[in-house]
Amino acid sequence: MRRRPRPGTRRPGPTGRQAPPLRGSEGSGSAALVVAADEEMRILLRGLLQLHRVRVDAEAEGVTEALRLLRERRPPLVVADTHLSDGTPNDLLTAARTIVPGVRVILVAPASRPPPPTAAGVGPDVLLLRPFRIQQFADALAPNDRSSPSG
Repeated sequence: MRRRPRPGTRRPGPTGRQAPPLRGSEGSGSAALVVAADEEMRILLRGLLQLHRVRVDAEAEGVTEALRLLRERRPPLVVADTHLSDGTPNDLLTAARTIVPGVRVILVAPASRPPPPTAAGVGPDVLLLRPFRIQQFADALAPNDRSSPSG
């Protein structure tokens, strides 16, 4: 018979390391909003978050829907692809930080088309260039200073 972990404890992920906690981890505020126009990309990002014990609270195809969800749910984390059904990643970043001050934003972009540079304080907390390794995604979840592009 397999034992269940005690409430409030986390098991190590597939790499043997525990997923880093997000603000208010262990269920209280450790939710994420996934934003991508492509359904397959949303499925991939959702799966990576769930693999690292982060609850996906909501998903959106574009900026308009994402902003509505940010106002309603106020998640501490947004994971977004650069391909959005409406608007640009910069539109999303700027509005997200206005709606939810302190929100962490992880932006995923193809290495062949990285997003243009943004003004200081407007860019993502982490920019992951595809393809990336699962461990790079896990590292991106760690709350720390802004990270340089990974690829």
